[in-house]
Amino acid sequence: MTRYADIPKPIRSGIVIVDPERGTPQRIIVLQFNPDTLERSVAPQSSGGSGDAGGGGSGSGDRNEALRLKGPAEETWKFTAEIDATDQFEVAAPDGIHPQLAVLEMLVQPTTAQLREATRLSKKGTIEISPIETPLTLFTWGSKRVMPVRLTELSVNESAFDVQLNPIRASLGIGMKVLTVSDLPAGHRGADLYLAHLAQKERLAAAARGGRLAELGLARGV
Repeated sequence: MTRYADIPKPIRSGIVIVDPERGTPQRIIVLQFNPDTLERSVAPQSSGGSGDAGGGGSGSGDRNEALRLKGPAEETWKFTAEIDATDQFEVAAPDGIHPQLAVLEMLVQPTTAQLREATRLSKKGTIEISPIETPLTLFTWGSKRVMPVRLTELSVNESAFDVQLNPIRASLGIGMKVLTVSDLPAGHRGADLYLAHLAQKERLAAAARGGRLAELGLARGV
């Protein structure tokens, strides 16, 4: 008879903030519930145009570039995360889920210290102020999917509140772009992590069963 204690506990997906210099985690955000669905988009970075260079076609692409890639594909992820304080009665929540929401929102916000420093430099007459750099952010979906990302979308739908109007339940629409070696400087830790992510894809692709031409009705070859 199978006991509940014998059932493996599922690992959680989450976000890890990493020090890009030392590679040490600065903060670990564990999603309370794993999303039920993931929406992924992978767009190749083709070198040539969408059309051909003649022969009756209407495009203006270079035939010599049709099979070339400029770099890694652009990959985006979208999912909905749920946060519910009522599912954690054993944890005191005097502020509701404000802290959990704030942690996620700060992934797309500069800190007050960074904003004050930018203001100080502008008052000194600094000609050009470099854009504020956010921490290196990793999204993890099991051990086979660990990748550097930039959050591109964060929408919050709060659906329940306590007597102090603190939110106690919310769903968050999260959109992310996977950062590749084309997005990061050479030698950046995020670039190395992307290469490890891509190498994992290559290992999984090598493990897939190959088909046979006969299954496609091409027994005589192509």
